[in-house]
Amino acid sequence: MIEGQFSSQGELFFEIELITEDGINLPIDVMLDTGFTEFLAINIQDVKNLGWSLIRTDELRTAQGETLFDVYLGKIIIDRQEFQIPVHAGNQIQEILLGSQWLKIFNLIAKYKEGVLRLE
Repeated sequence: MIEGQFSSQGELFFEIELITEDGINLPIDVMLDTGFTEFLAINIQDVKNLGWSLIRTDELRTAQGETLFDVYLGKIIIDRQEFQIPVHAGNQIQEILLGSQWLKIFNLIAKYKEGVLRLE
């Protein structure tokens, strides 16, 4: 189980770790975006600094229409568990996003009024 926090605008944030190609763990806050249907989205510049390998290009539907994303093979840690996942990277991504694929693995507990936010 990992605890999250609500932003002042009600966004859902969790801390995960990104694992670089060199094996360095980088803790980072990410925003859960249930409208994003993949695992993780990150800015292309950030993903290149991690040294992850490009595996393909995907076209996804976004609020701006159909958009091409480079997809990298990334390693992350959530709740002390390591995952190797496809990571979508693009120039327009401003926040690192956790997508709704995680809701197939973890249960989301969100009680805004009580200030409770967890993935378990």
